[in-house]
Amino acid sequence: QVQLVESGGGLVQPGESLRLSCAASGFSLDSRAIGWFRQATGPEKERKGVSCISSDGSTYYADSVKGRFTISRDNGKNTVYLQMNSLKPEDTAVYYCAKDSACWGTDFNSWGQGTQVTVSS
Repeated sequence: QVQLVESGGGLVQPGESLRLSCAASGFSLDSRAIGWFRQATGPEKERKGVSCISSDGSTYYADSVKGRFTISRDNGKNTVYLQMNSLKPEDTAVYYCAKDSACWGTDFNSWGQGTQVTVSS
């Protein structure tokens, strides 16, 4: 069964760090692009792309997180990580991972249940 499971969220203060994990089962992560997305709570909040790592290891970031977030992959653990540094209150959201054939794809699927990140003093 193909599945992605996110973990690592929590409550932190501005400026602190968190590392999110996206563990895969039923397929090899290095055969797909894995994207991280986030959705803030509130009316009309849409899910937005944060970062992505392609099957060849290329990485992509939204402008809002460039220089602060780093995506990486551990093939041995079949897990993708999102290291988030210098967190800001506007990073507060539920973070999801999903897979597609490429980072520019439009068919991200196998969404996990999400992990809550709250940045607040």
